Amino acid sequence: QLQLVESGGGLVQPGGSLRLSCEASGLPLAYYAIGWFRQAPGKEREGVSCISNIGGITNYADSWKGRFTISRDNAKNTIYLQINSQRPGDTAVYYCAASRGLVGTCVLAQRPYGYWGQGTQVTVSA
Repeated sequence: QLQLVESGGGLVQPGGSLRLSCEASGLPLAYYAIGWFRQAPGKEREGVSCISNIGGITNYADSWKGRFTISRDNAKNTIYLQINSQRPGDTAVYYCAASRGLVGTCVLAQRPYGYWGQGTQVTVSA
């Protein structure tokens, strides 16, 4: 059984940076496409970025292109989300999720992802 644990969230000032981590245990993360999702206060959960299991294909939601970078280190069984130039609108709980069914691609829809972490809170405030 794959388990995911996010870390790296916290309080950051506007303009600052954070790197979120999603560490997997139980099975090799290399088999899975991984997505990062976020849920802002009072809003639905939405896709931010994803990376495929083969080929390192990445996708980003338009709202976060240029400031967010997803990467994976299969040797460490970890996926990262680098967030730069943070804004108050980035405040949300960030979740990582894994899909065994997506091969060589990834999507920002939630349905294909069967494994979810508990989330890590990111708060952007002065």
